[in-house]
Amino acid sequence: MATEQPFLPVLLGSDMNAYGMARAFYEAYGIKPLVLGRSHLTATQDSHIINFQEIDRLNEQDVFAPALAKVAKKYSDKKLLLLACGDDYAKLIIKNKPALQEHFTVPYIDESLMDEILLKENFYKMCDKYDFKYPGTTTVTAGNYENFTPPFEYPIILKASNSVEYWACSFPGKKKVFVAHDEAEKTAILKAIYSSTYQDTMIIQEFIPGDDSYMRVLNAYVGKDGKVKLMCLGNPILEEHSPEGIGSYAAIVTTYDKELMDQVRFFLEDIGYTGFANFDMKYDMRDKQYKLFEINLRNGRSSYYVTASGHNLMKYVADDHMLNIEQEVTYVQDKHLWMIIPKGVLFKYASNEKLKLEAKKLIREGKYTNSLYYNQDMNAKRWVKLTLNNLNYYRKYKKYFNNKGLTE
Repeated sequence: MATEQPFLPVLLGSDMNAYGMARAFYEAYGIKPLVLGRSHLTATQDSHIINFQEIDRLNEQDVFAPALAKVAKKYSDKKLLLLACGDDYAKLIIKNKPALQEHFTVPYIDESLMDEILLKENFYKMCDKYDFKYPGTTTVTAGNYENFTPPFEYPIILKASNSVEYWACSFPGKKKVFVAHDEAEKTAILKAIYSSTYQDTMIIQEFIPGDDSYMRVLNAYVGKDGKVKLMCLGNPILEEHSPEGIGSYAAIVTTYDKELMDQVRFFLEDIGYTGFANFDMKYDMRDKQYKLFEINLRNGRSSYYVTASGHNLMKYVADDHMLNIEQEVTYVQDKHLWMIIPKGVLFKYASNEKLKLEAKKLIREGKYTNSLYYNQDMNAKRWVKLTLNNLNYYRKYKKYFNNKGLTE
């Protein structure tokens, strides 16, 4: 049952993250967010807890600003809270922040700070200053890739520096992230990429050993007063392994590391950050250090794991910006299992036995959540689509999974 509220969340994107965010708003306030997306994806289809509006090319600047101005006009009787569900929308919100603020509450940083965090060379300087370790990293271009030799040992990771351009290109064997085990494989991958329309920089990174369970994800919310209000650390048990899903988490158990959280908290408060932040890192057993991969200027795709643990992530931003409720800092310590895959896939393909036992225990205790399956938002059509989607994971893992501790 939807409840009338003085504010309306406007979510940009229609994926699993959009659904998790909408579900969190509905659970906290009985409110149906407005979800704007370029296409209607399975996660948000046949849902009664969102109002979906399709806007073609919404992720392009010439469409973005006028489309949002139109939405603001239509809902001028409400306080509008604008939130991004993906990187492209987060960047667009930040670039258009001054104009958007005339109609929306925009809990994002300014463009100058975005450039400091997102431009790779600036990012690594920042890491050095705040003592975050990161993988050995270099770059290669369309002009010099044929003579390029990586400065570290194989295997190496290859990924596009410009994700927007990369998603727009196509070539045989395309993946989100590549692993090359030797010189020949590296050359073949780069040749395939640069034979496509993608001509921007590629990032080459040292590979940190260990399976998916060596990854860590941290979601944080920083209030409008510049103080961290919530931090929740997740330990992925398994990632997705299909070419388009690589690097996306499929199952996470909440975990706790006060030292790491203190370090991230100091960093966020010191640089003047506000809003959601999402950190991806990997534990390197060789030197017992976390290696930071990236910071996202939004909550992560899998961030419903925070809400599932009993700390509603969307309540933090709405209580802060819409309802002016004071908040103390919370480091989440409640154990919970979040997943978007069937249990059968999780226990067949995850290789960390200790985490698997913990996951089984949490399932027995009822402390587990699949964010797409929400009892209060279930109907026959949605159930059939989600179940087919779930069964599809068996096929995808069988086809793409390998257990070398590599993301391939």
